[in-house]
Amino acid sequence: MNDVPAPIRILGIGNVLMGDDGLGPTAIRILESRYEFPDHVELIDGGTPGLDFLPYLSHARSVIVLDTVSSGGAPGTLKVYRDREIIGSAPPPRLSPHQPGLRESLMATELTDSSPEEMVLLGVVPAVVEQGTVLSEPVQAAIEPLIDAVIRELSRLDARPTLRPTPLDPGLWWI
Repeated sequence: MNDVPAPIRILGIGNVLMGDDGLGPTAIRILESRYEFPDHVELIDGGTPGLDFLPYLSHARSVIVLDTVSSGGAPGTLKVYRDREIIGSAPPPRLSPHQPGLRESLMATELTDSSPEEMVLLGVVPAVVEQGTVLSEPVQAAIEPLIDAVIRELSRLDARPTLRPTPLDPGLWWI
């Protein structure tokens, strides 16, 4: 019997050179700098994968995607989408700039029996998605609630990280 649990993947996606779209990679770096994670939790800066989501989604217990979302609400509003809300038959208008690739990849995992057991998209409504490397004030203010939501999800999955005694430099080279 295999005692290694299926991975839990936290996938930050976005383009750090496009303003608020850089939220996902920024959040991944902040999480890595503040916490130590169980061995089966993988933090991934996915950049802008387009249709290349499949390896990130396949054979995972859970995938938590961090991204900006085109959705109702004021800039900086945190939105949570689960499983079928992401690939349902009548999804809301484009949730994320990366959603077409995400939706198709999720459907492909279903065809190949490699779907994650569960999928969560933690998204923040952007204020500015244009060339630039700084997050807008509303999206910067949403980072802490987003980090808290990730920790809550991991706790629910019995994979709570531990705070580092001394945080590391997050290495946000683009800011």
